[in-house]
Amino acid sequence: MVGEQAPSVRIGEADPPVGRPGRLTLAPVLGGGRWTDYLWSAVSVALLTIAAKAVEPWIGYPSIDLFYLIPVILAATLFGLRPGIATGIASGFAYNFFFLPPLHSLEVHDPQDVITATVLVLVAVVTSQLAGRVRAQARAGEQSARDNAAIAGFVTKLGTLSVEAETARSICSAVAQLFDVEAVILGRDGAGSAIEASAPGSRGLDAAEIEAANRVFRTGEPAGRGTAAGPESEWQYWPLKGGMGTLAVLAVARGGAREPIPPERSSMFAEVVDRAARACERLRVEAEMRHVATLRERDRLRTTLLSSIGHDLRTPLTAVTAAAEALGSDARNEELASTIRSEAARLRRFFDDLVDMTRIEAGALAPRPEAVDLTDAAAAALEDLRLTLTGRPVRLEVPADLPLVRTDPSLLHHILINLLDNAAKFGPEGEEIVLCGEPAGGGVRLSVMDRGPGLPAGREETVFDTFTRLEGSDRTGGTGLGLAIVKGFAEAMGLSVDAANRPDGPGARFSIFFPPASLITATEAGE
Repeated sequence: MVGEQAPSVRIGEADPPVGRPGRLTLAPVLGGGRWTDYLWSAVSVALLTIAAKAVEPWIGYPSIDLFYLIPVILAATLFGLRPGIATGIASGFAYNFFFLPPLHSLEVHDPQDVITATVLVLVAVVTSQLAGRVRAQARAGEQSARDNAAIAGFVTKLGTLSVEAETARSICSAVAQLFDVEAVILGRDGAGSAIEASAPGSRGLDAAEIEAANRVFRTGEPAGRGTAAGPESEWQYWPLKGGMGTLAVLAVARGGAREPIPPERSSMFAEVVDRAARACERLRVEAEMRHVATLRERDRLRTTLLSSIGHDLRTPLTAVTAAAEALGSDARNEELASTIRSEAARLRRFFDDLVDMTRIEAGALAPRPEAVDLTDAAAAALEDLRLTLTGRPVRLEVPADLPLVRTDPSLLHHILINLLDNAAKFGPEGEEIVLCGEPAGGGVRLSVMDRGPGLPAGREETVFDTFTRLEGSDRTGGTGLGLAIVKGFAEAMGLSVDAANRPDGPGARFSIFFPPASLITATEAGE
């Protein structure tokens, strides 16, 4: 067997005759025969001679030679070439000794008698060749039928299994029985591989053998004994691979330093490997489909819950706000009313976040772009959050000469509200919050920076995922919706957002990037 995988053969196709693949074996044709074969051949010649002597007075001896074709053909057909040739020679001697003059002598006076003996031998040779080939083809057909039946049973068994561990055990058991080998299935275990099943008994692999299996996982090519990839060991390693890559590795070995899979069985083994790989891939695809179905159902329930909360609690919240306004009309309750209004505003923003998240996931967000001055947008966001930002200094660094941008002012306002609220919520009390704008990459970057502990390394992207609250950072409170809404609104308007740690000290920086296509030139603004 060489490094490349042997070609597979489909069920119903005949394997080549036993021997080296692609060549007709001569073993059945040149078989030497057993001593009983020669004995039966001699008996048949003797019986035919007796019968021929009995009918000689009626037909004459010249026609007797045709009778000797019968034992010659029978011996060559039933016993092979050598018994057939021996029968042909014996028939020639018998015909010469008992029927050709001078009788009871082996002297030959007529050249035609020599031709008769030669023809008998040639008939034996040709007949035995044809019969041997027919027998070889018959045996190959029988072997192919047995192999196809075994593969059909193997495939049927795999089709009834739905658990990867059971499938691995079934593959090992079938390979061990069909090819009289030891079989081991190895699956991925992190960066390496681990044994999942073995047959006929539990057998481990040493570190070198495990490394050979790891190499097969990486390359997707066979390795081990008798392959170009090596290494020299008693095991052969075959990848079980499909459209999803190498899913497992099948290792086989045969005791006594013998080739694990003989050449004449390579086609069937390749078919078994192919069927095993398909079974593994089917189970992997089914597992992925179940996982996707679970995620879809979870997302559907989450969307339904968000929508229900966002809409059903809006009315009670409006009533609370109205009651706070009524309560604030009395000067004695002004402080209490202010607290109620502030908390009600926070709840309203939370419910608005829920509704907006539902709109984003449902694809119902339709931006309405218009010319927006970023200085005015930043000031409006700070004004709406004046109560939330009480006691927290804010430095506004948005130059008035920044170009206008084409965006949805309502969505941008909501983005800035969420970023500033996030900075106020997680930044240390009394530390400055910075809202700045600057030209960048041909466009404009608008950033909100705080002085909190910052973001864990490598988690800058995941902070924008829904319901994400990073432990060990300043993003550990809240619902985990605000930044997800920021990203959803930004992407809906064709903007990009990113998160990073501040380069000038502790703290996080959240930025919105307006690409060059969203900027409004002075000419467009004048029009």
